[in-house]
Parts: sequence; structure tokens; C-alpha cells
Amino acid sequence: MFIVSRWILKTASVVLCVLPLCGVMAAESTPATPIKLAMVEALSGPNANAGEAVFRNLVWAVERVNARGGVKLSGASDGKHPLVLERYDSKGQNEEALSALRSAIDNGARIVLQGNSSANAAALIDAINKHNERDPARRVLFLNYSAVDPALTNEKCSFWHFRFDAHADMRMAALMDVIKDDKALKGVYLIGQDYSFGQSVLREARRQLGVQRPDISIVGEELHPMARVKDFLPYVAKIKASGAGAVITGNWGNDLTLLIKAAKEVGFEGKFYTFYGNALGAPAAIGDAGVGKVVAVADWLPNVLTADSEAFYKSFRVRYPLASDDYVHMRMQLLIEALAQALEAAGKPGAVGAFAGLDMAAVATQLEKTKVSLGGQGGAMRAADHQFQQPLVVGVMDRQGAPGVKFDVEGSGYGFRVVKTLAPEAAELPTSCKMQRP
Repeated sequence: MFIVSRWILKTASVVLCVLPLCGVMAAESTPATPIKLAMVEALSGPNANAGEAVFRNLVWAVERVNARGGVKLSGASDGKHPLVLERYDSKGQNEEALSALRSAIDNGARIVLQGNSSANAAALIDAINKHNERDPARRVLFLNYSAVDPALTNEKCSFWHFRFDAHADMRMAALMDVIKDDKALKGVYLIGQDYSFGQSVLREARRQLGVQRPDISIVGEELHPMARVKDFLPYVAKIKASGAGAVITGNWGNDLTLLIKAAKEVGFEGKFYTFYGNALGAPAAIGDAGVGKVVAVADWLPNVLTADSEAFYKSFRVRYPLASDDYVHMRMQLLIEALAQALEAAGKPGAVGAFAGLDMAAVATQLEKTKVSLGGQGGAMRAADHQFQQPLVVGVMDRQGAPGVKFDVEGSGYGFRVVKTLAPEAAELPTSCKMQRP
């Protein structure tokens, strides 16, 4: 079993540390120095459920690496190094995220993980760029699992930042591949969270509709404050009154769940084309009204019914058997596998007993070459912009037990049947990144 310890930093941040398997530690008479990973994420406030769900995924991924002994650094003679996952609460705010970053660096972390806010991600990229230039002995890498504002790997691309999720334009293109075949659809309503990511989703929806389905009218468009709206009934009343046959939204967390609940209350019968409609309470909230109507795009879904995928999903449910914990993302597992691969190839640390000397530029150089696979899913990092390239799938909500829906979501009785699969080369989009390398 794992030893979980908590302590309070001088900044009053709470850090949870996941240490390696006791059996692994016992096998080493002088255990190698752990490699610290710092998750900077909203762990309190309205989107805390999303942060905790990510943490479970990363814990499981770290456990997998540590179960095989940890990471063996090329050229090192000090054995395998376990990964240690620490968590820092950003509360979803930029200033809190930057404070957490400083605490993580002071605590010895050189690898930062974040994703549940593109605004936070942009702030972290800027801060890490400045820190790495100012303090090259303590350079930091930023691994992004969910922040999908396209700018992060285009005009704001950084040598120190790697994104493992498909960005918003890639996800929108996958949804449009389904929308273009929905001949009955004549009008759509665009709604999103009023920050960089939500704005980019609506902007790209307008652009791609103009290319793929110029016959579809945009009958309404609205941005709302992120994580502040408690009652979406006024919004969905306008959606219903507009005559829209579908809603396109990048909403996530409570903003998506409450939107769908409100739509159900007013009797809106159109479809929801979503980025995140397949988890965190949304399927249970909409119930039967979502069958055949809620569409979600993802890097992977539990009902990708191959033997390897099924074994992967079942093993996650063994680790986290509670229905409320049923939130697994393949890309987060691939992220940790890619990191382990890059660390092993990058070489030994230059300081005994500490990882301040680990050459993070060398790790980054290896990471941009990685190709990884797990559970039948694979992907590769594109060196030009550090955007991970992987398959994408689009699923439609249906009752568990219906054809193609072996697994439900969060015990809701509803799952997502895969209706479209895009190979990596089909999901890939060009980049405007002009990478500045150290």
C-alpha cells in the first residue's frame, strides 16, 4: 500500500505526497532520490471535483511507474528513482497558481502538471519561461493535460511546455466531422465560459461552421462568467426560444452540469455538442433526455471496445471501484509514461542527493521525441510546437447495454457509443508556433 503524508508549507498550502510502494522501497537499501512532480490545480471551490478527478488519474499513473521500480536514469549508478506526486491548490485563480508554482519550486519540484484552466496555464507558461531564464540551475518543465486554448501551442508556445490533450480547434474539427452529416440540423446556439478557452471554442465553432456547414444558422451566441453562474435557467430559456436544434459548448465542470440540468428542466430537446459532456455528473444530470442527443469528443472513451482498451478501463475500476470516482483519461496515463521515458533517456543528475542538477533542457529534448502507447492507444509528441498527436473519438450518449455501450459513466446507467474515430493524422492541425530553444 501507499504511504500518504501531509504537511503544511510556510505559505499555508497543503501538499499531499504519494510515496512509492513499500515493497519497492524495502528492496533498496539506500533508496534513490525521488523525482518530485507538482500538480497545480483547483482543489477547492466550484471546480474542485475536476481537480480531484485528475489527481486520481495521476496517482494511478505514478503508481504504475513506481510498481516497476521507478525511473532508471541513463548513465546513473544510483538505482531507480521513484516518482513522488505532490498537490498544490490553485483555487482556479492565476495568482494562487503562481504562488503554488513558487512553493513547488522551493520544495524541489522541477516538473509541474496542470490543465483545468487555460488562463492558469497561460500564466504558468509565462512564469516558467521567466524563471527558467533567470534561474537555469532550477529549470522547470510544464506538462499540460487539459488546458486546450490553441494559443498555448501556437503564439504562446514554449520549449518548456508540453500539451497532451488535443487543443480546442482539434476537438472542434472532430465534432464538425459529425455535425456535417447531421442534415436535419438548421440552427445552433453557441454558449461558453467567458475566458480564453471558452472564447476560442465559440470563435472556432463559427469558423468551422462557415466552412463545413454554411447552411446552418447561428441563432444565438453567449459567454457567461466561469464557475459563477448558479442558475442557468435564464440562459437555456433563450436557447429554447431561439429555435436552435443544437448547442455547441466547451463548458466543463459545474458550468456544464448545471447548463444541462437547466436545459432538461425547460424541456429543450436539441442536441448538445460538447467537449466534456461525458463525465463529472453530466450524463446523470440529463438522464434519458440525453440519449442520442449529447455528443462528446475525447482522446479516448471506455466504450472503445478493443481488448486492450477494455482491460485498461477495468484495471482503473479495480483501483477506483466507487462509481463517483469513475473518471479516467488515457492522455494523463500517456503523459506520465512519456515523462518516464524522457527522464530515462535524459541522463543522470549532476548533484548528489538532489534533483536540482537534473538537466531539464535535456529532459525536454527527449520529451519532444517521445512515442508512447498504453491500453491500445498511442501517440507522439510533435517537436515543432509540443502538441501531442493522438487519435480522437466522438461518442453519443446512450443507455448502458445498448449496442456499443458496454460501460456506463459514474454509475449513471448511461455511457457513450463511439460513432467516429479520427486517426492522429486526421486529427492533426498545423501550428503557427515559432519555438525559441535554449
